[in-house]
This record gives sequence, structure tokens and C-alpha cells, in this order.
Amino acid sequence: MEPLSWTGVMAPLMPVLWIAAAVFAAATAIRLVASVFVAEGNRVTQSDGTLAARTGPLAVLDRIARMAFFAVLAYVVTFVVVGIVAGPGAGILGAVAQRLLPVWLALAVTFALSIAFKGRLGLYGKLFDSPIGMVGFALVMFWVYAAIFGAAGLILTHDPLVQISGMKNALPGSPVAGNDGAVYDWYLLGGDNLARDVFSRVIAGAWVVVQIAPMATLFAFMVGITLGLPAAYFGGRLDTVLSFLANLILAFPVILLFYLLVTPEIVQTGLPAWMGAVMFLFPIAFTGILLNARYRTRPRFNVPLLAVVLGAMFWIYLSLISEPGSAISVLPRPLDLFDIPGGILVVFVSVVFVNAPTVLRIVRGLAMDIKTRDYVAAAQTRGERAWYIMLWELLPNARGPLIVDFCLRVGYTTILLGTLGFFGLGLPPESPDWGSTINEGRKLLSIYLHPALPPAIALLTLVLGLNLLADGLREESLRD
Repeated sequence: MEPLSWTGVMAPLMPVLWIAAAVFAAATAIRLVASVFVAEGNRVTQSDGTLAARTGPLAVLDRIARMAFFAVLAYVVTFVVVGIVAGPGAGILGAVAQRLLPVWLALAVTFALSIAFKGRLGLYGKLFDSPIGMVGFALVMFWVYAAIFGAAGLILTHDPLVQISGMKNALPGSPVAGNDGAVYDWYLLGGDNLARDVFSRVIAGAWVVVQIAPMATLFAFMVGITLGLPAAYFGGRLDTVLSFLANLILAFPVILLFYLLVTPEIVQTGLPAWMGAVMFLFPIAFTGILLNARYRTRPRFNVPLLAVVLGAMFWIYLSLISEPGSAISVLPRPLDLFDIPGGILVVFVSVVFVNAPTVLRIVRGLAMDIKTRDYVAAAQTRGERAWYIMLWELLPNARGPLIVDFCLRVGYTTILLGTLGFFGLGLPPESPDWGSTINEGRKLLSIYLHPALPPAIALLTLVLGLNLLADGLREESLRD
């Protein structure tokens, strides 16, 4: 079996792509430099009252860059479509596009439904009026769907932990040695120094990131909101104590704090497990206070609702913290819903512990500003309780900045996970997370680029997507 080239039957069209990309890059660079010296062109009002397009050299550069960008985009879409149909006949990239068919379909359905109903979807719907937001959302959802379908076994070409003889450091597109049809015929992105498939490890690594980063950030927000709102609303000694503790944690270098929390010596003491037992109580407290504040005046509905919701959450909480043979083993195995690997739990707790103080400071600052508004005074005049005002008057009016910060913080968490994996801390050594894969690939970076480059590009594109998504949300929330 012959090795695959990168583009296969699409090779004759590659010069068109390079020319369009070069024109786009040159027009954008010239436009940025020229904007310092040349004024923007004016718009002229036409006879029917509409505005004509801008005139002048900058407008011409904008049009050239826009046309080149759409040419590149059209080529990429064409390549994906041809790759889906031709598969390996369109080379490595075509085969990858074919393997990612479930992702393309999911993205198409998501965008079609979101754009069709964007008027009913609030801030999320307005995101599709922002080109930057849509690009960021597409990048983020690409990796989310890749992680989900990869975990379901619909994308992976090989087991990410299985070594195949003769495939050590195999180049991208190399045929699998001695394959009898039991596995996929090629290593699409090559093999690493342990003869494992790089493509499958990148997709499996996305699942590790999608599991940890958003959920750890969400838990950090629940801790920060639960402590930040009363600190701002009540003030006094409570504010002083909570702000001091937050500043104390923030004064410590983040990377060093991670190092301390995930080192084997600290893990063996059981400290991260006990920290998790405390931190995982905050979502239960937050949910209970939120529901009680909203439905307190309807006890026949409120009491059963709290019993069911908090009972289920407490069961999940005990399953999270309980681990047979450890210092915290409170549930018998038949009642334990799931077991979290020790390395993932330690990383999860570390991320929550590091991010929660920053969220607390942000929530406190927003709430201190919002609590002076007239509608808060009106709620106090109506006799509403403090937690109702905090959760149903202050928090909803702070949602814009908090949503933006959440997106950015998921990106920071992704980088921190990559950093920990790069240094071999927290997650198991065989984990396919992107940081560990980059660390393994960089040892032979001067000889082989392919083991380290794909996970690095994956990490870059996900964080870039989160940042663009945050920019789009910020832009639309300011218009709201």
C-alpha cells in the first residue's frame, strides 16, 4: 500500500490557495500600515437615502482582502466536500475530512438551527450577528463535537494507547505495517515515538480537555459567585475576610501553586481530596439558595423541588468524593455512580482552587456597582430577602461580563491543563491530553515535527476560538 500525499487529487488547485492566502495576508498587512497615514474614506448619501460604499485606497484594500478571504474559505469548503467524498483519494487532508464527517454534519445543523431561531435565543442568538463570534463559536464547537464523537468511537482510526510494530515515528500518511484490514490502513498524522497514532491521540486529547476545562471553570464560578455576592452586598467584616483570603491565594504564583497541589507528595497526604470535598459543596449550596430564593413563597412546590434536586445533587457529590481505599470512602460500591481517576480529580480541584478567587473578585466588583441601582432599592422596598436580591437582581444584570470572562477562563484553563501535561504533572503519563503529547513529541522535534505539531495546533485553535467567542459575546452584550 502506498503512502498518502497531503492533498491527493486536489494538488492541482493548491497554487490557487497559496495565491489567495498571499493576497489576503499582503492586503491585510498593507491596510494596517496604510491606516496610520491615510484617512478613512467618506460615505456618500445616495438619492434614495442609502449610504454608498466607502471610497479611497483603504476601501480598495478592504475589498481585496475580503475577496481573497472568501476565496480561501471557498477552497477550504471545497476541499472538505471533496475529502468527504473521495477520502484517501484526496490525500491525508481528504482522509481527515472524511473521518470528521460527523463533526461537519453537527456543525452544519447547529449553525442552521441557531441562525434560523436566533431571534428567540437571546444573547446566544445575537452571537450570530457577529462574524468574530461566529468564527470563535465554530472553532470551539468543532473541538467539542470532535471530542464527543471521538469518545463515541466514530472518528478515531486507532486506539490512542495501542502501539503498532513498525510505526514508530512513522511519517504522516504512512500505511500501517502488516495491516490485515483489522485497523485503519494509514496513520493519517503519523506515529509518535511509541508507535501510537497521532491523529487518534489528538482527538482523544480533546475529550480530556472538554471534560475538565469547562466543568472546572463552572465549579470555580459557582464558588466565586456564592462567596462574591454576599461579600459585595453585606460588606463589612465578611467582605474584608473573603477579600483577604482571595488576595492571599492570588498573591501566590499560579504555576507554583499548581505544582504544589499536583505533586505526588501533596497528593499522598489526601489534601486535594479534602479540598474537593469542600469545593464540591458549593454547587449544592448555590442551587439550593437559588431555588429557595425564587420559590420561597410557594412552599408546596418549593419543598418537594428542593428535596428532589438537592437529594440528586448530594448523591452525585458523594459519588464524586468517594473513592474506595482512600481517605474518603463514604458510599458502598453499588451506590457509587462513577469513579474519577485520581489524576483528573487532582487537576480538577487545582483548577477550581486557582480560578475561584479571581471570579470572586470580578463578581464582587460587579455586584458593588449594581447594588446601587434603583431596581435594587425597589426590591429592598418590596421587602425581598437579601439572597433573592443577590441572585435574581444583581446576578442577572452582571451576566454579560461574567459570560465573557467564563469563555476567557476556559481558555486559560485549557492552557494550564496543557502546561501541566507538558511537565508531566497531574494526569497519568499515558494520557493523550495535548500537553503530554506535545511534551513527548518535543523530545525529537529537531528530527520529526509531526508528533508535536498537531496537538500544538489543536491547543492553539481551541484557545483562539474561545478568545474570539468571548470578543463576539462582549461586542453583542455591549449592544444589549
